[in-house]
Amino acid sequence: MRLTFLGNGIMAEAMISRLLKSNYEIEIFGRDENKLSDFCKKFDKKIETFTYKNDTDMSDKTVILCIKPHALQKVSHFFQGEAKLVISVLAGTTIETLQKEIKAKSYIRAMPNIAASYGKSMTSVTGDKISKDEALKILNAIGKTLWLESEKELDIATVLTGSSPAFLALVAESLIDGAVKEGLKRADAFALTKGLFEGFAELLENYPHPALIKDAVMSPNGVTAKGYAVLEECKVRSAFMKIYQKNM
Repeated sequence: MRLTFLGNGIMAEAMISRLLKSNYEIEIFGRDENKLSDFCKKFDKKIETFTYKNDTDMSDKTVILCIKPHALQKVSHFFQGEAKLVISVLAGTTIETLQKEIKAKSYIRAMPNIAASYGKSMTSVTGDKISKDEALKILNAIGKTLWLESEKELDIATVLTGSSPAFLALVAESLIDGAVKEGLKRADAFALTKGLFEGFAELLENYPHPALIKDAVMSPNGVTAKGYAVLEECKVRSAFMKIYQKNM
């Protein structure tokens, strides 16, 4: 199956690296021929590249939109014909907007994250149910998927799974810096934090609720209890909850 990517940024790279391993054929449209050439050198399989040109026929193609949301109008006027399916990873761009810009038989919105390059993206998906199975098959090549029933839910999930690798990176960096501040070698703090995150994924998989993980670790007047009290005092929980309000 051939997939047509519009855009050659970081998310496109993450997705393409895994889709190629699942034997999808890839073609990419971008603005700069030299940048497209450099982009394709990152992969060990051939990728056809095209620069945006007027009257490019998109008829019956499966198109994956990986451009910046603000660039949609600038790019869409190059294309003619009715695509088979449009899968958009553009944050905050509604299906109604997509319908106005690119003609297609059906539309899907998805929000993967950069873990896609390792086949570990947690991707939220919604849109026309007629294309649900096809979209999930494609996106399962980059990790796990979850179908949501509305665009509002997907916008919330965009913060939870799309943006949160950056927030978790801040958590990891802070834990490392705190340990270094107290005297642990940075390389050792980094190694311990990597192991911590790897193990925590298994805990989440096997505990029915995150609070039970906390309860399993926290003993009366212990190190964890005292640390947890500091986090609550600094309103860390509140800060994480407010990130949704800032992005809705």
